[in-house]
Amino acid sequence: MIDIAAVEVLNPRERNDKVFDEIVVNIKRVGLKKPITVTARGAADGSTRYLLVCGEGRLKAFTALGETKIPALLIDVSDEDAFIMSLAENIARRQCRPLELLAGIEQLREKGYNTKAIANKTGLTQTYVQGILTLLQQGEQRLIVAVERGEIPLNAAIAIVGAGDDDKAIQNALQEAYEAGTLRGKNLLDARKVIERRKTLGKSLSHGTPRKREAVTSTSLVRTYQKEVERQKLMVKKAEFAQHKLLFVVSALKQLMSDDHFMTLLRAEGLDSMSKQLAERVGLARHSA
Repeated sequence: MIDIAAVEVLNPRERNDKVFDEIVVNIKRVGLKKPITVTARGAADGSTRYLLVCGEGRLKAFTALGETKIPALLIDVSDEDAFIMSLAENIARRQCRPLELLAGIEQLREKGYNTKAIANKTGLTQTYVQGILTLLQQGEQRLIVAVERGEIPLNAAIAIVGAGDDDKAIQNALQEAYEAGTLRGKNLLDARKVIERRKTLGKSLSHGTPRKREAVTSTSLVRTYQKEVERQKLMVKKAEFAQHKLLFVVSALKQLMSDDHFMTLLRAEGLDSMSKQLAERVGLARHSA
């Protein structure tokens, strides 16, 4: 049993309030099932201090319950090892918030650990750690969080960074992820939203100091109008391009569906049906399903 007041938290992190409340209620009901882990240090006044290695949530729960002492497992490690063990333990849980995970990996890198060492200490793969470090070096917080949430594959995020501001190259990266089967359905839509937010709001999730609003003048109004006109023109061009592609596809389908050999092949493979909308578009309502 050690004094809670003598414990120093090496690697404090934010906690989910709901989860923390559950920990407090559980400890109050059944007691502490697992002691915290600490390492002892001598203080200048001759007393003993403790560096917390593992169990911040349990420590805070005991404090919230008004306790002054807590059961602890005492280990003998250096300050550096205590910090790394605490950091690695938080990362390895993989239940922390995405930004906390990233901050932990970045702290390990700043401590001088290479990709392999970080992977060994956290249980993450070297490929994942190297990819995250690459994105961290570019300040790509928004993409990193999207990767951690499963919205964008790591390799696609790295390809997007490599593409810079080239919209075509970014779309190619998404196309490659789609063809590889790592970005489909809802995930593809989520990825496009993330990329759009990255383009309009920037790479970082921290908003910083709000920018001073530009005074409204006749010049600024004209500039805003011109930008909107250009945006509308671009939308029209994209719509025309999509329409041309659709007409090409419809024309190609009509030609193929009029080929008896092709239709025989489709029937043999059980692929001769299509949606009602598509069948009406190509003028083959009899093939609708």
